[in-house]
Amino acid sequence: MTVTDTPRKGHRGRPGPRPLHLPGGISLRVERRALGVGVLLLALSLAMAVVLIGTGDFQIGPWDVVRTLLGNGTPAHDFIINDLRLPRVLVALLVGAALGMAGAVFQSVSRNPLGSPDVLGFGYGSAVGALVVIILFHGSAGQVAAGALVGGLVAGLLVYLLAYKQGIHGYRLVLVGIGASAMLIAVIQYLLTKAQLTEATRAMVWLTGSLAGRDWAQVWPLLATCAVLFPLILGRSRALRVIEMGDDAAYALGVRVERTRLLLMAAAILLTTAASAAAGPISFVALAAPQLARRLTRSPGAGPLTGALMGALLLTVSDWASQRAFGADQLPVGVVTGLVGGVYLLWLLVTERKAGRI
Repeated sequence: MTVTDTPRKGHRGRPGPRPLHLPGGISLRVERRALGVGVLLLALSLAMAVVLIGTGDFQIGPWDVVRTLLGNGTPAHDFIINDLRLPRVLVALLVGAALGMAGAVFQSVSRNPLGSPDVLGFGYGSAVGALVVIILFHGSAGQVAAGALVGGLVAGLLVYLLAYKQGIHGYRLVLVGIGASAMLIAVIQYLLTKAQLTEATRAMVWLTGSLAGRDWAQVWPLLATCAVLFPLILGRSRALRVIEMGDDAAYALGVRVERTRLLLMAAAILLTTAASAAAGPISFVALAAPQLARRLTRSPGAGPLTGALMGALLLTVSDWASQRAFGADQLPVGVVTGLVGGVYLLWLLVTERKAGRI
């Protein structure tokens, strides 16, 4: 692999992407800063995962965690790590990555930093689907996950159809999503009023968003979903960047805008609903992760890959904080992301208002 020596000027005069020549005549254009940030985020996420695996009532050191993961641990460590804690950490990494990538897609498609599944109502759609199964049908955990998946997909389809008018406009999509969110919240509240005490308690635990008790039954479906949809989205990342320039420019550059937009939105909705089915509606990760990654990479748009890596890091750090930062009281991870995300949302609104964009 070789890199050309001549720097190319990119955004605001900074060195832009350089071509990487791979065997077989394949050439890729890579932004070095984005590559460096991505490697750093991946390393931090893996390090945080090791720390998180060792966190709990029975503390395990990082070296013992690594040794056990490599198959050289004691029987006690093997049971605690591989059977009890590793599935929870893998769910955290996958859910964070799925939400981060989905948020990057929606923010690029809508050309709006507020265009995330949290704002557009897809998480609330998953919540309605899950609550219908819990309250009306007294379903099992697998049936609740299926209900969340169906609810999120239906909400996504309705928002897309209501926002479509000779194409999808960013602010129209956000406004329709906000309206859909308000209606879905009303449905959630209505369902809770009809629930018995035990069902209402179970529903509230799910609505908070938690990684507690997650096992391999949640890991495998989510891993399969990410394995299919991540390459699909990353393979169309160039078209996504072109769409950020506007529909006219994208058409002029040969991008099938509506077809690409619909495909990417469908993939992002599936990622969001799969994440909600695995861990409940974890709020604000999809909103904050792509924007934080964009500021680190100094790129003009939200990158799906760096957004996914930032999402994985945010959720693992939040899960560690939920277990360690509040003494003996362990909070659901959704409470921590909600607290941090609410502050970030206020800051983002103030920033966008000062810039004259809202």
